[in-house]
Amino acid sequence: MERDVYSGRLKLLGEENETTLLAANNYAASLLILERFAEAKSLMRRWIPVARRVLGAEHRLMLRIRWTSARALILDPSAMLDDLREAVTMLKDTDRIARRVLGGAHPLAVDIENGLRNARAVLLARELRQSQHVEPSRSSA
Repeated sequence: MERDVYSGRLKLLGEENETTLLAANNYAASLLILERFAEAKSLMRRWIPVARRVLGAEHRLMLRIRWTSARALILDPSAMLDDLREAVTMLKDTDRIARRVLGGAHPLAVDIENGLRNARAVLLARELRQSQHVEPSRSSA
């Protein structure tokens, strides 16, 4: 259903429209629920530059789009370390902007802050797991 709404908004309103951007974000969020991470990541990568151009970096919907995009990276069990690092970096910046623009108590700012904390934990766990799988180098004696 979200895909149909997204497609309809895109056809009717075009891509440089706030309602289309909201529909794209909602569609991506539903893909995350369905664990279709690759599709959600691809969709968000397409829409982040459009949203930045149309809305600006400080718009509430832009913050939500960046949060959804980061969640697509974090929730994907097959995400590479670089993807997780990208998510942490994106959330650090988004958290800073959300706190300044919305205030630290705003529900979206709280969600982003919690997402950043979770992203850091996921990244650390993955880094530790990967470092344990690396065989120590053998010394030549």
